[in-house]
Amino acid sequence: MVRIAIVEDDDKSAETLKQYLDRYAAENRTVFTVMRFTDGMDIATDYKPVYDIILMDIQMKLLSGMDAAEYIRKFDRRVILIFITNTAQYAVKGYTVGALGFLLKPISYFAFSQQIRCSVVRLNEGRAGFLLLPAEGGMVNVDISQIVFIESSKHNMTAHTREGAYRFRGTIKELESKLGGKNFFRCNTCYLVNLAYVKAIKGCDVTVGKHRLVISQPRRKAFLAALADYVGRGHSML
Repeated sequence: MVRIAIVEDDDKSAETLKQYLDRYAAENRTVFTVMRFTDGMDIATDYKPVYDIILMDIQMKLLSGMDAAEYIRKFDRRVILIFITNTAQYAVKGYTVGALGFLLKPISYFAFSQQIRCSVVRLNEGRAGFLLLPAEGGMVNVDISQIVFIESSKHNMTAHTREGAYRFRGTIKELESKLGGKNFFRCNTCYLVNLAYVKAIKGCDVTVGKHRLVISQPRRKAFLAALADYVGRGHSML
């Protein structure tokens, strides 16, 4: 199932997009769930990263599609953005917020179907690469490759990433399960380490990114074995 948001203030244009989605779904045996918003402000207010694709009109009354997209990107790096506009002058700026493409009005079904096909392919490639985390004020999609390590203190969790730290409630066992097969390994009961960021090991200390963490004695052998396996599969230590 693919979750799509249509952000379009013109009822006729919104209905055309919905009809095109219905047609594409029937032709490609795909299931879409569609939510419509009438302004950028509507989707940006209390935004939650639950959509796979956003079809975003640019020119709207309260909040433009471009401004809404810039706000959304603070919480959701994964969602696929496709802008809808009467003119191509916004194309360059659109790519600064990671837009996949543009659709020029009046939109033909062929151009629309090509954009949706590319979006679905991108979506299937990227779904496994993001982690949805509870965060202050809502949820946030975090790129797994950017997570350096995850720290646990009782049920208070902190995901340390290259872009900053995200704090949330949970357990390290839950995160360990979600990140299974993603080259994460626990060096002790408190730290779940992305092996891609291991720089050095000295005694019972491991340098992960800019941080020095402790490897517990009971986990040392297994951690070293996991790291050796990671390197043995062609990866290099930083």
